[in-house]
Amino acid sequence: MRKHLKKYLPNHEAVHGNRWLRPFRNSLLHPRLWHLNRHSAAGAIAAGLFCGLIPGPLQMLGAAVCALIFRVNLPLALLVTLYTNPFTIVPLYVLAYQIGRIATGDSAGFVEPPAFEPTRFIAWTEAMQQWMLGVGKPLGIGLVLLAILLAVAGYFLTKAVWRIWLIRAWRLRRAERR
Repeated sequence: MRKHLKKYLPNHEAVHGNRWLRPFRNSLLHPRLWHLNRHSAAGAIAAGLFCGLIPGPLQMLGAAVCALIFRVNLPLALLVTLYTNPFTIVPLYVLAYQIGRIATGDSAGFVEPPAFEPTRFIAWTEAMQQWMLGVGKPLGIGLVLLAILLAVAGYFLTKAVWRIWLIRAWRLRRAERR
């Protein structure tokens, strides 16, 4: 499995040669950040899945910080954050909102945002702020819970798939020897 993943991931020489990353060379060139085994891959996938739900453009920065802290594969953690994109972010946030509603005990259901009225822009802005405050608590709690759920599921699923792949490879090698 390592051979298949290494084809798509950059190596540490790319970081070593990058002049913009030169100040961070000591921490970014730690061997465990570039080593790929089932433990570092599972941790990297968990970090990427968790940080993928961070709003805005800070997802990869969060994944990089998590990879540095937990010493898991850095390129894989950055790559996994790409599961959130313009096509998947809305369904993920709706799911997070629903999880947050269940967790907070909010039974009001989804409240439609106020309709935009250009003639009453100030009133619309105030109504929009109130709507966002109402949605904010269930959404915030739901995002954290969904991120934890995805990270834990990704961690154990990666470990299981890697183990199944390894057992299959062992059996194929054993069959070839016979």
